[in-house]
Amino acid sequence: MKPTITVREYARLTTDVVESTLDRAQISTTAFDWLCRLNESFTRAGAALVQVGGRRWLKLDSYVGVLESPCGTRIEILPKHIDEGSGQEQLVSSRALLCRMIQACVSIKPREVGPADLALFKAPLSEWVMRQFLEALDHVIKRGLRFDYQRLEAEERFLKGQLNVAAQMRQPASRRHLFQIRYDVFAPDRAENRLLKTALEHVCASTQDATNWRLAHELRGLLQEVPTSRQIQNDFRAWQSDRLMAHYQQVKPWCELILRQQMPLAVAGEWRGISMLFPMERLFEQYVAIWVRRNLAADTTLTTQAKSLYLCEQEGRDVFCLKPDLLLKRGEQRWILDTKWKHIDATQRGKNYSLSQADFYQLYAYGQKYLKGQGEMALIYPGHSRFVGAFEPFDFDDKLRLWVLPFDLEAATLQMHREAAFPFLRTLVDRSALSPFAFISYDPKRPPLEA
Repeated sequence: MKPTITVREYARLTTDVVESTLDRAQISTTAFDWLCRLNESFTRAGAALVQVGGRRWLKLDSYVGVLESPCGTRIEILPKHIDEGSGQEQLVSSRALLCRMIQACVSIKPREVGPADLALFKAPLSEWVMRQFLEALDHVIKRGLRFDYQRLEAEERFLKGQLNVAAQMRQPASRRHLFQIRYDVFAPDRAENRLLKTALEHVCASTQDATNWRLAHELRGLLQEVPTSRQIQNDFRAWQSDRLMAHYQQVKPWCELILRQQMPLAVAGEWRGISMLFPMERLFEQYVAIWVRRNLAADTTLTTQAKSLYLCEQEGRDVFCLKPDLLLKRGEQRWILDTKWKHIDATQRGKNYSLSQADFYQLYAYGQKYLKGQGEMALIYPGHSRFVGAFEPFDFDDKLRLWVLPFDLEAATLQMHREAAFPFLRTLVDRSALSPFAFISYDPKRPPLEA
């Protein structure tokens, strides 16, 4: 059994003997050296996986997911969003949150809805991803694999299908007793099935969970006639989405995760272990965007990562593209929302609540360009025990205002300020169509709005 080390963002890893917690853990020397080499490739790409603190310590950055080293050490990295509770409670909560966020961001409607499934399944993240893939693949096989006709050309002693006249006429006299024929075979050898078989082979070789191993090998026997994919990119492009392939749609995102085709970030190189890393900032942005999109009114549009305007220009050339995370439009009205995966401390008013001045400069530039210096914007941060309610507004001037709002990750709600004097999300949300999970909730410390 491969050792699994579970930590969370910004944890410290060392080769020394220490008591393992979510914030520090001991790893082997070979895994330590491999992380240092891996960090070099990340740094060349403009990111940083770890920070080297001497010869014995590494500090993780804001990536979450699973890393598997060549020596067999698995490192599970979870989000750091709560500090209260015991270590086991924090582990369960962080793992469940990460599973929900990944499940939402790959646009999958789970077949088993409810927190009980996440609470009972305590395997690491990689095993959870493999389990989701296996269950979706099992559903596809029970519904029936999609077969397709394939044209084959062969030389046989008997006539079958269509005679290839041109090839037959070129037959030498010594082989005229053989027929050059073409015929169709109804077989499961098609792009979708080849990709599923390839992903299944990855799971069979990587899973350490007994339930996953048993189910994977059962499905492997049922897919014995299907070959593996030799051109993964081309097969994904050939994946069909017609009505006859509707039951394949649930398994496709998990297949892409396993084969590292749609990862926000994946570890590439000579080592082919199950290694999946997600930038937490990007994951949080997508998670918030999904909840906003699900709860907007019909006449409101949402654009993610809008990039239609630039900060300045030089000699007719646009310079520095401005990309707000979320741009809402209704008619001529515009609103900007930007997400930040940072911890805000509402008790530190003298230190500006740990807010970043650079973030405010960024939002000011968005407001000037996208809102023409007049309107409402919001910075959305993850909510926690020291940041449970919206702050009083920050006024750039009498026309441009910025709100700082917490997003409750456990309840999936955005805490709004009752004095917000703009439609924003409060009137943009169609309350008659709200799901059982309320998206907007107001500060409970304040009285309700006047009629």
